[in-house]
Amino acid sequence: MAGEGEAKSLEETPTWAVATVCFFLILISIFIEQLLHLLAKYFNKKRRKYLIQALYKIKTELMLLGFISLLLTVLEKPVANICIPKSAGETFLPCGGVDSSDWSEEEAKCAEQGKASLLSREGMKQLQYLIFVLASFHCVSSIFTFGLGMAKMRRWESWEAETRTLDYQFSTDPRRFQLSHQTSFGKRHLRYWNENSVLRWPACFLGQFYGSVSKVDYLTLRHGFIMAHFDQDNSFDFQKYIRRALDKDFGVLVGISFWIWMFSISFIFFNAHKFYSYYWLPFIPLVMLLLVGTKLQAIITLMCLDSHDKSLVVEGTILVRPSDHFFWFGRPKLLLHLIHFILFQNSFQLAFFTWTWYKFGFRSCFHRRTEDIVITLVTGLLVHFLCGYVTLPLYALVTQMGSSMRTAVFTENVVEGLKRWRAKARKNLKISYSARPSLDASVDTSLSLDSSPSFSLSASYSIDPNPPLDRDHVTIEVIDEAKHNDEQPREHKKNGSFEGFNVSNAAPAMEKQSGL
Repeated sequence: MAGEGEAKSLEETPTWAVATVCFFLILISIFIEQLLHLLAKYFNKKRRKYLIQALYKIKTELMLLGFISLLLTVLEKPVANICIPKSAGETFLPCGGVDSSDWSEEEAKCAEQGKASLLSREGMKQLQYLIFVLASFHCVSSIFTFGLGMAKMRRWESWEAETRTLDYQFSTDPRRFQLSHQTSFGKRHLRYWNENSVLRWPACFLGQFYGSVSKVDYLTLRHGFIMAHFDQDNSFDFQKYIRRALDKDFGVLVGISFWIWMFSISFIFFNAHKFYSYYWLPFIPLVMLLLVGTKLQAIITLMCLDSHDKSLVVEGTILVRPSDHFFWFGRPKLLLHLIHFILFQNSFQLAFFTWTWYKFGFRSCFHRRTEDIVITLVTGLLVHFLCGYVTLPLYALVTQMGSSMRTAVFTENVVEGLKRWRAKARKNLKISYSARPSLDASVDTSLSLDSSPSFSLSASYSIDPNPPLDRDHVTIEVIDEAKHNDEQPREHKKNGSFEGFNVSNAAPAMEKQSGL
């Protein structure tokens, strides 16, 4: 029999009570599993395979956090039995004092030795709650931010449809000449404060809140992207390409990498009372988000200034030139990792606030004053709203203006068709080289009609079958036919260049091949 004040074990608990609790736990687990399965079927029906990969990553992260929670349960007693010096146990306390009125058995044993327990069993249980709340907040906040960004980008569909009208084709007719500062894009960005390197950053900081992605910015960047990669192919659906690219980036946002975990541990460490973290920790994600938004807005302005410096007179409209040198360290993907860090840290702070509220009350030592609560909640909600409605759509548009073009430019059927063709081409190459191990066994000899894709390309264009097509960026090699006949190879085009390659003509043929 259990003593007075002690909790009953399963030996003294009715079996029907244990079975009832297990039944409801299993029922909830099956419901969540079926819900994720239905989401996967829905994304598969909509042909959004990158969201399926993101959903799989969410399930993996939930399994990882569940395994951490299981380890905390198993290691409750061994960790509590670890004794550390009492002086070390009284440092970096979140509340500035130690309450010894309700010590556990392990803590009492360490106190008899003049030491303190590393982490009590009650502390391990409370940490399990924090892990659960963190997993819930991270998934919900990521989905909320992504959904808010997609809702704002819904208006881009009408802008994309406008590019197929006669009015747009007339306005971008290369036979119409005008000064760059007379164009709509030039009037928006060629201002005297933008031309000044000191005043440009404050102007871009304010610009992200006032029409961060305007119609003229979208159409101009779309025109520059197509002219750099498709050679005036106006039939390319730029909005759907951005959506596919953002679906793939969402898989990064919902993940939790090693360095993100390290920053989270640092957040827990700096919650000690002596650091006064409630005054400055909530502002770190907000400041970083505003800095990223300012940089994205500055990239659009710099592209406009660069085009203006190279040509004062434009044909039709300003032609912006995509380049990696506009981004920090020449890496457009760095902005995605910063947004990932911002979202996770902000979710962690909101989860930590909710956990302390649930376990220790609204007026605990973690939040002594009303100002602490207001700062935490306001900054947390503001970061999620700004990230979803302002920064994420701005990132989705500007990050496409790098030097390379991403594999999301192809539809799923085209990618699968290219992969099958590449596999067949490489197989034929091996057969050809084994039969004629000479330099004459070129790609033109090995790629017969059986190994060529079902869509037609001109003789001056060839796709290199060797590099993998599932990378984030692709490369297409353009060869001058005349020089090729003279056995003088031309210099490779820059990574990601698709000049003259018509994807709209290739897609139906590849879809037909996919059905074979």
